[in-house]
Amino acid sequence: MDTIVVFVEHHADAPRRASLESLGAASSLGARVVAVLCGQGAGQAAPHCGRYGASRAIVLPGAAWSPTAGAQGIAAVVREQKASAFLCSATSTGRDIAPRVAALLDSTVLSDCIAIAKDGERFVVTRPWLAGKVEATLRTTAPVLCATLRRNVFPVRETGGSAEVSEGAPLTGGKATCEKVEARPGAKLDVAEAPVVVSGGRGLKEPQHFALIEELAAAFGNAAVGASRAVVDAGWRPHAEQVGQTGKTVSPQIYIAVGISGAIQHLAGMKTSKVIVAINKDPEAPIFKIADYGIVGDAFEIVPALAQAVRKIKAQG
Repeated sequence: MDTIVVFVEHHADAPRRASLESLGAASSLGARVVAVLCGQGAGQAAPHCGRYGASRAIVLPGAAWSPTAGAQGIAAVVREQKASAFLCSATSTGRDIAPRVAALLDSTVLSDCIAIAKDGERFVVTRPWLAGKVEATLRTTAPVLCATLRRNVFPVRETGGSAEVSEGAPLTGGKATCEKVEARPGAKLDVAEAPVVVSGGRGLKEPQHFALIEELAAAFGNAAVGASRAVVDAGWRPHAEQVGQTGKTVSPQIYIAVGISGAIQHLAGMKTSKVIVAINKDPEAPIFKIADYGIVGDAFEIVPALAQAVRKIKAQG
């Protein structure tokens, strides 16, 4: 049986959802899954991994987080467990740690994967290429597959099992360390993590009209506000909300594009969304080619009506 080591990020003594998705992807392959958690709070979060497919959870204790020390510790676990694959979520931390682990294992990173499967004795992954124009199927000849998985693509699989928790070597050293992370008061939901994203583009005409987007997002309650590159470049919205090739890649359950024509740059950042809803007055807008549902009409009339309908449905149930 293959062994897959999964790097699990944690917060407030619990694994992050993005890491639970990685555990689910690993367990779906019928492999023995070993979760590895690092730093403060890892011991409290480790037992939860058993419910999501891990048969073992290894804690690497340390007072502060260092990507250099973390990579060394994780690579050591991969070797000790004789793992054939190392997976982590394509978060900012995952993208930082994965290349370091791969280098230590004499492997390479297959990044931002949207599918993983087994083909004979080797793993096969799928990832978007050329700004999302094509999807490439990749495999590696390295002894250990190292891959990052796109968030909100793989389902969380709650198996109800338990994990054997053990402690590995403490994290030491590192050229730079992170002592503490503090969230800003009133911080908004990250557009890359939200299950619902409502994005606006130049079709809204003026920055103040983004109030319509915020109203619809608020109606869902679990939605984040996104924006196209054009409105971010114009200074209407912060770069943290930009969806696209030069912004953030999102894969929510529902993506609503309002007044966005659908340039290739934008499509590259959201085309893997589960359900895409496009609202645009131009029936020839490229966004309609990939939309699951398209509404041709005036966004200033449609969006308030949609927000009202969402509030009514949520109030009923």
